[in-house]
Amino acid sequence: MMKSFSPGCQRIRSQSFCRSLVRRSGSNLTLAFQVLSRRRREAMQVLYAFMRHTDDLADEAGDLDTKADRLDQWRETLHDALGGIYRHSIMPALHTVLQRYGVPPKYLFDVIDGVEMDLSMPTFATFPELYSYCYRVASAVGLASIHIWGFRGESTIGYAEPAGIAFQLTNILRDLGEDLANGRIYLPQDELARFHATPDNWQVESANYQALFAFQVDRARQFYALSEPLYSRLSVEGQAIFSVMDRTYRGLLEAIVARRGDVFSQRVRLPKWQKMRYLIEAFPTRWGMRANRHAANASQPAATVSQSANASQPVASLEVPKP
Repeated sequence: MMKSFSPGCQRIRSQSFCRSLVRRSGSNLTLAFQVLSRRRREAMQVLYAFMRHTDDLADEAGDLDTKADRLDQWRETLHDALGGIYRHSIMPALHTVLQRYGVPPKYLFDVIDGVEMDLSMPTFATFPELYSYCYRVASAVGLASIHIWGFRGESTIGYAEPAGIAFQLTNILRDLGEDLANGRIYLPQDELARFHATPDNWQVESANYQALFAFQVDRARQFYALSEPLYSRLSVEGQAIFSVMDRTYRGLLEAIVARRGDVFSQRVRLPKWQKMRYLIEAFPTRWGMRANRHAANASQPAATVSQSANASQPVASLEVPKP
């Protein structure tokens, strides 16, 4: 348990701890926080610190049981924090953020569950199984975040969820090569079989790999399309930060497409100037000048079905079971 300080002092020390953790992480994602007002930016730093520490618990040395025990203890630490008992430096600030912005704690427990799913290097038989994983490690993060950003109407939840799925599907495509080298395969097994594209013959020049790749890209684009209404339902600050994230992930997906799915010879990244451009162009929105996000994205392909090699293969239904 943390040392006894006054509630105000606890929060200040906790906020400082979270800010330091974010700085040490060096994540490009946190650049997008700059378009937020100070209070919301600090709240996002706290939320990110929680997510970062959750990941770190799984990445630290130890066998599977040791890592699972760490995550179980982290769940208990979060549960205690919701009752005002703080056993970790992140928790005083996190509890304040959850209360101030009405963030449902369920989303944080979902993230812990998602990280735990990763411990055993899972394989997913079908897309609904993969969807459940993506929801926990990505959509739950976004659903927590929009409470900090501000939004109108409960229907907004239904548009934030597919945004997280789209982002995570993009990550999975980007990391195919690295994950394969580490013994991880996230693409659904039934789809690998359908396209006769088992990991041992993933080669850019392979027609089977190109068909599989086109199918995955088309599905990711559909989830981006499903998330389109989210932008207009966010506060101006929410629109600004979401535009940075959305354009970054869409840009990454199209960079992968431009390389014909070659994620094996080198890691696909967006150049720094492009990410900075997205950040700078978000500030007019933050200031209420209502920049046209859709016009800004006009240079990127619209979300359509079956735009490439294997157009005769339909994309799987996007109506999948909720986790």
